[in-house]
Amino acid sequence: MRYNFDQQTTKTIRVRKLFAVAFALGCTLSTVPRAAAQNITPPTTPAIITPPAGNSVFLVGHAEGTQGYVCLPASAGASTASWTVNSSRPQATLTSFGREFPVINHFLSPDTNPNEAAPNPLPFGSATWQSAFDNSKVWGQVLHSNTIPAGSDPSCPSVGSIPCLLLESIGSQEGPAGGKTMTKVTFIQRLNTNGGSAPADGCLVPGDVGKQTLVPYTADYYFFRKDE
Repeated sequence: MRYNFDQQTTKTIRVRKLFAVAFALGCTLSTVPRAAAQNITPPTTPAIITPPAGNSVFLVGHAEGTQGYVCLPASAGASTASWTVNSSRPQATLTSFGREFPVINHFLSPDTNPNEAAPNPLPFGSATWQSAFDNSKVWGQVLHSNTIPAGSDPSCPSVGSIPCLLLESIGSQEGPAGGKTMTKVTFIQRLNTNGGSAPADGCLVPGDVGKQTLVPYTADYYFFRKDE
């Protein structure tokens, strides 16, 4: 009987833990629609990285991740080398609403549902943001050369960090169950960057070519949709 009692106690504790996790996740999920419906006000930004009129922010996430770099020759036949952004290696997790649960995952993937703004031909992979709740996706591309250097504006104050920028949606996809959170996105702002710039050393001479590195960064991403 003692064995059965201990076994039942273990099961009870396990069930309680699972219930606690499910309850916390449920609270997070129920918070998303209410938070998304709030009037989120992004910081004032220079015109070059401000979405066109008729678009309003509806979602914001704080990202923690890494920016990848690969060491390449400075030019053909050059005797020097320099770090170049490795476009296949952006990776970050976005949290929001003061909770630790991820709300959006940021990575690189092929744009499988391009829109009219997508380039032709499509790149091998494009910056991707995928909802952690309904698995909908949006692909984005920096709009022309719409960037500002870090440290040049209060919305992008950390000198020496990766630039702040404006991206335009070049495609989106519903989640497997029909989720549409990210399909609403028209523009994405990356603001308040911290870190992520290429190292100052480690890539100077031809012998360094081929090296790769991941540099931690944080940023705030603001997601815009067309006004209703």
